Amino acid sequence: MARVLAFSGSGRGDSFNKKLLALAARGASEAGASVTTIELRDFALPLYDGDLETREYPAGAAQLRELLAAHDALLLACPEYNGGIAPLLKNTLDWMTRAPGGKADPRVFAGRTAAICSAAAGPFGGMRGLRWARELLTNLGVLVLPDQVTVGSAFKAFDANGELVEEWQRKAAAALGADLAKLADARGVK
Repeated sequence: MARVLAFSGSGRGDSFNKKLLALAARGASEAGASVTTIELRDFALPLYDGDLETREYPAGAAQLRELLAAHDALLLACPEYNGGIAPLLKNTLDWMTRAPGGKADPRVFAGRTAAICSAAAGPFGGMRGLRWARELLTNLGVLVLPDQVTVGSAFKAFDANGELVEEWQRKAAAALGADLAKLADARGVK
């Protein structure tokens, strides 16, 4: 059974990306994966700073590295900020590539599989930011599924229960999670 670590690059409580992540995570779980969903705000990471890293490695970074090491795959909801990757997501991934003692160690990502999705108020649904997320994950040695899900006009795409209004979008989000679970299970990491 594939183990999937799921998180959103948005810290906002009522985030569209968190809603989309929940739907994709449900698809992964229904396909047999064991899904762990986390909130990045629970890890209290400062902005990455090499001097800070050598003085005091953040406990949140160590916890995230341990979580990643215990999972085969990543399911990421990637908000788009000004056409790029969200700062919270980028900062989190940067800290996860660092090991205590000021050492670069992106190998923690090697061999993992990932699926990415995005929801945004604009008509493109965060598609431009996903390009940056895909490139960054690929550079870290992660196999990113070619399919991705974007939800544009997100302010009207979700109902009061956090479900996507359009059936085809609900199916796409569930399929993304299911595809991730199946591929991660087939590839294995451990």
